[in-house]
Amino acid sequence: MSDRLQTVLTAIDTANAADPGYEMERPAALLYGERMTEELLRLFPDASERLRIAARGQHVERWLLPRKDYPEGRTGYLDWRREQGRRHGERLAGMMAEAGYSEEDQEKVRVMLRKEGIKRDPEVQALEDVICFTFLKWYFQPFAGTQSPEALEKIVIRTARKMSAEARARVLDEFDLPEPFAAAFRA
Repeated sequence: MSDRLQTVLTAIDTANAADPGYEMERPAALLYGERMTEELLRLFPDASERLRIAARGQHVERWLLPRKDYPEGRTGYLDWRREQGRRHGERLAGMMAEAGYSEEDQEKVRVMLRKEGIKRDPEVQALEDVICFTFLKWYFQPFAGTQSPEALEKIVIRTARKMSAEARARVLDEFDLPEPFAAAFRA
């Protein structure tokens, strides 16, 4: 690992350690970043430094823009998520600039966090696949209990649609999903 990559990952972890929300007695954003890195390295062991930064910092300081600040419903959620991606990209670009990364590298991380190029850009798609795996592995079960069966099915279908064909096949190999959830990953 290069010194500048370690510098950025440390800056992300330091920022996320300030998360007031906790999970498993640890700051939630810090734990999320570690889980994202774990899944990235498992799924894409040769990931570029840019992709490693995007994965670790995908939720950097997410708590600073609460979901409750946006209207209820899908439109409010999408607006909030879009603004989070923009903010996360800018925050990581600043950390990267301080560590000596080029503007080109910074812009690529911004693009990944804004999710521009899913299904077209291999790194954007890889990040999305890692996000989905992390969600399924660590967050799906507790989240599922907060949703109606109909809403949950729609969320699973949307999650599967965002993933690459290779990632969907891997989900079927790694997770014991009940029908109709498994069907969404076979489509």
